[in-house]
Amino acid sequence: MISGKSSILYQRYFSQEELLLNKTIGLQWFAAEDEGRTEDPTEYKIRKAREEGRVAKSQDLNAAMVVLLPVITLIIMGPYIFKSLMQVISFFFERCTTEDVLNGAWFGIFVSYFFRTVFPITAVALISGVLGNIIQNRGFLFSTKPITPDFKRITPNFARFFKRALFSAEGLFNLAKSLFKVVIIGFIGYLVIKNNITKMIALLQSDFTNSIIFIAKTAAQILVYASIALVLLSIPDYFFQKRQFSESLKMSKTEVTDEYKELEGDPMVKAQINRQMQAILQKTGIKNVPDADVVITNPTHYAVALQWKQGLMPAPMVISKGVDATAQNIKRIAKENNIPTIENVPLARALYANVDLGQIIPSEYYQSLSIIFLKIYSMKEKEMLRKRWR
Repeated sequence: MISGKSSILYQRYFSQEELLLNKTIGLQWFAAEDEGRTEDPTEYKIRKAREEGRVAKSQDLNAAMVVLLPVITLIIMGPYIFKSLMQVISFFFERCTTEDVLNGAWFGIFVSYFFRTVFPITAVALISGVLGNIIQNRGFLFSTKPITPDFKRITPNFARFFKRALFSAEGLFNLAKSLFKVVIIGFIGYLVIKNNITKMIALLQSDFTNSIIFIAKTAAQILVYASIALVLLSIPDYFFQKRQFSESLKMSKTEVTDEYKELEGDPMVKAQINRQMQAILQKTGIKNVPDADVVITNPTHYAVALQWKQGLMPAPMVISKGVDATAQNIKRIAKENNIPTIENVPLARALYANVDLGQIIPSEYYQSLSIIFLKIYSMKEKEMLRKRWR
């Protein structure tokens, strides 16, 4: 079990009241605050939602990629596909009057042509959909929860459906987004046709093959521009879905407390909470360095600041400690405040590993510390004598 002090620190970490007061919250897509859910979701809840297959995801981005990449593939493979189609049409028209069309060999030939022309585009579309999900999920994510039968989902609730679809901010956003996409795609089609209107009129005097090629090129041009527009439009939709998903995971203070009590025994959660608390303590501990009497270093990676108020404390107390960048900050602040820094590799490492912030030094370190404090007092006496003789 985690101590009462740790529990207070945990609640302090997750309440984040100051952060919430400083946030400017616009539209409340899920009315989280109205329901009392003012706390950001814990990492455990985010991880649990991910395990259930619930992540921030834009279906528009997936759809745009499923259109764009196959269209590009179609343009690249266009001559090959057109040639294959001409071959299969020629083959069947030449033999349909002289051979038995019910012959099994005909079916095999048809399947062969079908795979050569259609399969590459289908494969690229499938890969595009998978790739879009992997990008948005930040890795491969597999969960059977979304496809597990749930009769609550199919229970009709028309009032809730119409309220969410028509009168909620989410419904209005989706409606505006759909209308905007229709307008953009229509405008793209209009511009492409307008630029090619002269050539289209000339098709009346052109042969069948050239007409088909021109129409295919024009259609491909519209599809490419429309697909690029859809990809660009899906970017703000992704951020909207991310914000919406974050709002849906928000928790009330009671839920945070209940979750903490439930997960107290989980070793992974316990270790994670301890790391978070240590980070908070280190941030607050830095502020205490100017009050230290000595800083013990190793000398590069560890720094431990000690304070000893004789008569008030039975022994020195750790008021700040850190490693690497934090250790360098402690040493810098100590130097700025004329606090002595003593190099003692084994003692610095032992104090950092075994003594928490705000804790009195255990008795096994008294002997080493007595030597250090005697050295400090000697340095202070010499400094005082020098000042007197000046």
